[in-house]
Amino acid sequence: MESFGSLIGSPWIYAVVALSVLLDVFLPVLPSGVLVITAATAAAAGTATDVPDILALTLCAATASVLGDLVAYRLAWRGGARFDRAIARSRRLTGAQERLGAALARGGGALVILARFAPAGRSLVSLGAGAARRRAREFLPWSALAGLFWAGYSVALGYFGAQWLGATWLATAVSVGALFAAGAGAGYLMRRRPRVTEVS
Repeated sequence: MESFGSLIGSPWIYAVVALSVLLDVFLPVLPSGVLVITAATAAAAGTATDVPDILALTLCAATASVLGDLVAYRLAWRGGARFDRAIARSRRLTGAQERLGAALARGGGALVILARFAPAGRSLVSLGAGAARRRAREFLPWSALAGLFWAGYSVALGYFGAQWLGATWLATAVSVGALFAAGAGAGYLMRRRPRVTEVS
């Protein structure tokens, strides 16, 4: 715990946060949200000369989120046939890809933003957009907005949780619980969206 605390208080925290957020599009089990919240909690207790800085932490997490989405999108685009076969084996993935395509075609990106909060939703949307060869201008602006919302929400949870409960593990736990609750709500809303009629 002591070494973890020293990491939180060093400039390396930005690199660790960026790497964790970038990679969790491929490994959704990475605790990137927990790491962002913990860093924001520490920032709330620090002075103006301490790291991390709230604004820098938000921009770091948001930028890494968009870069991770872009990498996943491009990989799925290049391996389209292989991803298409993998998606076709799952009715859930096929339905989600169809809903994503319909939402992007209408110019709406609410699904992309919701998916950023849902467990594994970011992976599904980024890989699905690439595999379906959606145009980058249809996907990436919404990805950027989703990353900014997610990063801002996560940092705000850690920061204000520490302001209200003190810079303690309790504050971090409550903030992480709120992040998981948002993820569960986003997942529920994604499942409740009207399904595209399947053709037999």
